[in-house]
Amino acid sequence: MIEKIHKDIQPILKKYNQELVDIKPQEMLSWGYEKFDNQFAITTSFGIQSSVLLNMVSKLNLQKKIKIFWIDTGYLPPETYHYAEKLIEDLSLEVKVLQSELSPARMEAKYGKLWETNKESDLDKYHELRKIKPLENGLEKYDIVCWASGVRSSQTENRNKMQFLDVIRLRLSLRPLLNWTNKDIFYYMEENNLPAHPLFIKGYSSVGDWHSSSPDGVETKGRGTRFRGIKQECGIHTNN
Repeated sequence: MIEKIHKDIQPILKKYNQELVDIKPQEMLSWGYEKFDNQFAITTSFGIQSSVLLNMVSKLNLQKKIKIFWIDTGYLPPETYHYAEKLIEDLSLEVKVLQSELSPARMEAKYGKLWETNKESDLDKYHELRKIKPLENGLEKYDIVCWASGVRSSQTENRNKMQFLDVIRLRLSLRPLLNWTNKDIFYYMEENNLPAHPLFIKGYSSVGDWHSSSPDGVETKGRGTRFRGIKQECGIHTNN
């Protein structure tokens, strides 16, 4: 099915994006389910704003549950693991955990602590091993054609150029929250009584791995606090 999509991808993308432009995020998730059925999934990091998309999925009245993939690098802060457990229980989620074939200890023995070198190439290697490959292996295993995420256009330069639906590594990637603001996120969480990530209270507006995340400062906020400012993206949402 992926090959079929990619044969005439631009007309299809244009058609699909026209369908998506005027519908709400939760309706986009239903759209993904209706279009791709069992070949549709969502990804989550259980980060600061992850509860919004997860809550929307939990509210859908579908015959089959949409697959939820959690990319666990093995280096998440303790607070994230506790937060994940709470959301999984509160929202009655069924989550498939995707992890690297290399344990953290084995990776460090083989390549060292790649996040400490301040080299973008080493961060790229780290993200390839711990995030991109686990995700791609999971998508391949479950024959996923389209996967949705909670990325928003205001987060990075790359995301500001995104459409609601694009192609990422030979699969379709859907972004229901693309045009949402921080206020939209805040009010949705408040209206739906969703718990905040424990690190949000400590000044974090974006959280990934413990070694590459920091609270907002005077000069750096949001994604600028990640990866020591060396890069904005981990590679999951890019083709390079």
